[in-house]
Amino acid sequence: MNTSDPLILSNQISHLTPEVWEIVNRNLIRKAISEFTHELLLKLELIGQKEDWEIYKLYTDIPEITYYFNAKKQALDHLHIDCSSTVKIKSEKEIALDALDFILEQKNTLGIPDDMLPTYMEEITSTLHGAAYKYVHQKYNACELAEADFQDIEKAMTEGHPCFVANNGRIGFNIAQYHHFAPETQTAFSLIWIAGHKTKAAYHSVSTHTYNVLTENELGKETVLLFNQQLIDLGLAPEDYIFIPVHPWQWNTKISTIFAQDIAQQHIVFLGNTTDQYVAQQSIRTLFNTTHPEKLYVKTALSILNMGFMRGLSPYYMGSTPVVTDWISELLEQDDFLKQTGFTMLGEIATVGYRNRYYETLGKTKAHNKMLSALWRESPFSKITKNQKLMTMAAFLHLDNHGNSLVIELIKASSVSVEVWLEHYLYAYLTPLLHCLFQYELVFMPHGENLIMVLENNIPVKAIMKDITEEIAIFDEKTPLPEKAKRLYVKAADEIKALAIFTDVFDCFFRFLSDILVIQGGYSETILWKQVAQCIIEYQEAHPQLLDKFKQIDLFAPEFKRCCLNRLQLINTKHMLNLADPVESLQFKGTLKNPIARFKDSSISNCRSELVEDD
Repeated sequence: MNTSDPLILSNQISHLTPEVWEIVNRNLIRKAISEFTHELLLKLELIGQKEDWEIYKLYTDIPEITYYFNAKKQALDHLHIDCSSTVKIKSEKEIALDALDFILEQKNTLGIPDDMLPTYMEEITSTLHGAAYKYVHQKYNACELAEADFQDIEKAMTEGHPCFVANNGRIGFNIAQYHHFAPETQTAFSLIWIAGHKTKAAYHSVSTHTYNVLTENELGKETVLLFNQQLIDLGLAPEDYIFIPVHPWQWNTKISTIFAQDIAQQHIVFLGNTTDQYVAQQSIRTLFNTTHPEKLYVKTALSILNMGFMRGLSPYYMGSTPVVTDWISELLEQDDFLKQTGFTMLGEIATVGYRNRYYETLGKTKAHNKMLSALWRESPFSKITKNQKLMTMAAFLHLDNHGNSLVIELIKASSVSVEVWLEHYLYAYLTPLLHCLFQYELVFMPHGENLIMVLENNIPVKAIMKDITEEIAIFDEKTPLPEKAKRLYVKAADEIKALAIFTDVFDCFFRFLSDILVIQGGYSETILWKQVAQCIIEYQEAHPQLLDKFKQIDLFAPEFKRCCLNRLQLINTKHMLNLADPVESLQFKGTLKNPIARFKDSSISNCRSELVEDD
């Protein structure tokens, strides 16, 4: 491809038009006002009422600039804003909405450090750029998407993490690379393979996937022989090397230069591309094999800055990853209740990590030490039957260009009531999380991108968790763990333990799902929260032996700490969380009223009768 061809260059920016730019700026400002208000960052004044909408005035750091909009307040201090109502006034004149100006007008209020502001603004610009591309290239409306396949749904996702305002940074991609490697473009590409010398590289796996088994399954015998012969032709011994898959961007931008000394000394040997084609998933460095969907996902280091982190992979964590996979797999297999819910995970069954001794001396947590690692994760197709389909849970929050909801279309197509649909969904998703918390004090990062839902007849039947080994924690230090898995222990107070449900599930997912059910579905606001309460009550009544844990970690507490994710990113958009001590890094501001607290003393029958009455 001639990347300097004027026609190609013009097509790469064809989605950037005045009309589309106005739409995505308006949408992002709406989200920014809603989420920054949710985190108690902005100064609002309620100035009136219009039918069932409240009218608000928003003050900025610049006295002559104010915003006005209509909104409805919902549970968990969620502010649903009428996007079309947002108006910006400067010196008594209405002017165009601009998301970058909005950030600059609020930079003092938001508390963005001066040295971080340019990077945050770049992430905002990139988020707008991606939103414009997704808007112009939307292939399916919500109704059509309900019948689409797994990867078409993955490509169609528009929102990313619903809480974060700047959630599509991808800083490091140029425009051609964006079109080639961003998930929404779904452009297939092949991986680059290198050989890493065993003095620097290490392979780890579960017992079923030895190095020879994995390389033959992933590469095929012919390619393995070809790669080995390339090493022999250079006078090198294949048994001294480990094959490593590398993202093409990572090779071209980082490895070929930063690891130049290793290449020159033949500690790294370039082998070439393979024929299998991959597409990026929403998590951007996780790659799905479109040539052979039953093969493993490949997750590679990708040193772009995206939503508060450089997206590398630590070679030091790779050694413990299969150990953690084995431990969780055994736990899931031995727990009859979890098996009953269908809850399972995608095991991270093999890893390879390569260390750079020059940067290693500067500290193992430095981004330069996370540039050359990879892991292999099970395919979700190995977890389903022929009559089941897959869908990222993020899809349950998806709205198309016309504001129509995918989850509403799924409920319609399921031919069951919203109560029944939610009951199935919560049993598949929430119940296993409750059991892991109360039975084992084991918690996950269960946001929409980390869950794959399995559906039958458009009804959720089970949940598959992914991104396990880097994003779980064990609060109970009495839980026996293998030595290499002891990094999972996290010391936390009971109220922090409860945030694994309150923040990660209630505030970061159900808050948005409830909004969709109310605004797009026309349902009562309590429809979801009563079902959530019922789900928890049913679990607790079925497990009376855990009564002390239910009191200790009280999910019916009147209120809980407000955990502020954007505040984390605003403070340090380059590294917003210390992964070695995530609890200590959290930002809290005030509390949120628990929307299920009033159901604390309800029996299951009472809870169900209230649901019927509410209809």
